[in-house]
Amino acid sequence: MILVLGGTTEGRIAVKTLEEAGKPFYYSTKGDEQEVLLHNGIRLQGAMDAEKMETFCIQHGIKLLIDAAHPFAEQLHKTVEQVSSASGIPVIRFERIFVRHDEEHITWCKNYDDAIRWIKKEEILTLLALTGVQSISKLESLWKESTCCYFRILDRDSSRELACKQGYPEEHLRYYHYGEDERSLMQELHPEAILIKESGVSGGFCEKVKAAQELGIRIFAICRPQTSEKFHYVNGEHGLRRMVERFLPVFFPLHSGLTTGTCAAAAAVAATWDIFNVAFTPRPSEFPVVLPNGETIHVPVEPQKKRPHSGILRNGDGMFETSATVIKDAGDDPDITNGVEVIANVAIPFRMDDPSSGKSPVQEDYDIIVCGGEGIGIVTMPGLGLELGSPAINATPRKMIEDNVRRCLEKIGISNQPNPIVVTISVPGGEEIAKRTFNPRLGIEGGISIIGTSGIVKPFSSEAFINSIRKSMEVARATNSPRIVISSGAKSEKYIKAYYPDLPAQAFVHYGNFIGETLKIADTLELPQVTLGVMIGKAVKLAEGNLDTHSRKVVMNKHFIQDIARRAGCSEAVLNRIGQINMARELWDIIPADELAIFSKALIGHCLQHCAPLLPKGELTLLLITENGKIYV
Repeated sequence: MILVLGGTTEGRIAVKTLEEAGKPFYYSTKGDEQEVLLHNGIRLQGAMDAEKMETFCIQHGIKLLIDAAHPFAEQLHKTVEQVSSASGIPVIRFERIFVRHDEEHITWCKNYDDAIRWIKKEEILTLLALTGVQSISKLESLWKESTCCYFRILDRDSSRELACKQGYPEEHLRYYHYGEDERSLMQELHPEAILIKESGVSGGFCEKVKAAQELGIRIFAICRPQTSEKFHYVNGEHGLRRMVERFLPVFFPLHSGLTTGTCAAAAAVAATWDIFNVAFTPRPSEFPVVLPNGETIHVPVEPQKKRPHSGILRNGDGMFETSATVIKDAGDDPDITNGVEVIANVAIPFRMDDPSSGKSPVQEDYDIIVCGGEGIGIVTMPGLGLELGSPAINATPRKMIEDNVRRCLEKIGISNQPNPIVVTISVPGGEEIAKRTFNPRLGIEGGISIIGTSGIVKPFSSEAFINSIRKSMEVARATNSPRIVISSGAKSEKYIKAYYPDLPAQAFVHYGNFIGETLKIADTLELPQVTLGVMIGKAVKLAEGNLDTHSRKVVMNKHFIQDIARRAGCSEAVLNRIGQINMARELWDIIPADELAIFSKALIGHCLQHCAPLLPKGELTLLLITENGKIYV
């Protein structure tokens, strides 16, 4: 059993993540203001001191605590640490993503007293405090003495009552409304400065800073209090799930894994660290990797086999280089690359004639160059979004490797490294593995491709994943939303949410590849209106009647697509070009704009022929989504 301390955006994410397991857990908040839908979770309300929390954990068999509370909930963090120490229950701290402290336009304050000292020292006469109703009493010496203070608080009775209880004048209160432009209140009040808390990305920190900067308003920010070093830290849904899987292996029916791109990024970070670890400090067993969604996970890296070394090149120059290895962990997804070695070789050239021991730059500005080595395929056909002859490393994993190497350099204090850094990714045995994939049909020769958009592999091909879809659909139904929207993943969902802006977040469900199974679940739940969002790659498979669109089971049929295009009135030239495509997304460029609407309507019609019968009692709408978010109905 798991106990989550929430009441925040992170609390909602924790609920969404744990609900995927289909097992009960407890979700605790201090008050009842936060609306959160629970299907398997059990809601608790009311503050708990250490004694009460420890007793609850014993009585209900709690084996894991997830602290997803606000960064400034200091007392709760201390209570959780105390309970963990007394009971031996591990704690996952679901922290927020924070910005760095190196921005010169922000005056960072250690705490509220330090903020008061700074504001008085700078003789700020008008201050807008965006620090919440709880901070009114903490800043009393400001608003009762020299500074005209305005406090923005939540527009609810409990906040108004607390402000009144602290003796604050009502005429200086302003109320926050969800979605409002941060600039509007600043433009209304024209404060000399604002005071904010280090509330992280999900707390709107960046929006407040940007608005104040644009209006020329000074910014004072209170640093978040530090939490226990004994906690296990995550800052996103993927890291949370993997940490839960580590402490409670049986909670999720299937375990998540890492993409090859994430493994390559981790290996590149480790090799970079090895080269520049001049102090020979102990090498970590895990290295941080920032995923495309901004969260950080830690990836196990194999022990260092040999120290970094230097060699002499033919032209008389030299090269510092070393390699690091990550063993691919695909979790419970039946990934053909599971268990392979992903190796990153990092090399930095230097000039032998440099009087400072070979550190003169080869070029004026350093760059990170990502190459493919043994076992990485070469692109031989157009349509993959990569240059012909280049290694089959897609844009997202390539950027992950580059960005994470840069972060590693900055972290170890080498932000102005002048030499180019060459990262070569290899997968021994990749050429043989690739023969058992669809890569040869896509024009990728000589090895595997490194793809992926999230950095994490969720186990799709199993009954357990279908069960998680069922749970998500049940939660969606419980919202009483007039429409439930199903889509393949985050990218298509982003576009459809803009199409249906008024639907609750829980009304959007991912089907992965299981379109048929998801529609059958919708029929069982008697959902009256369902929207199916699909991108072109899955649409061309679905139109032919393939209700499970996984690439291991089915590939696009170019003859079938040509037939649809022919019936839509496309020219012979277009039909010939369709016969040469490798990826379905090329269709958006091949088919002329004036024919796209007819083609799209025909493709949607074929999809509906196979899908609509699965929802006989409901109304099914199908949206075909382009790569840039345009929607065809």
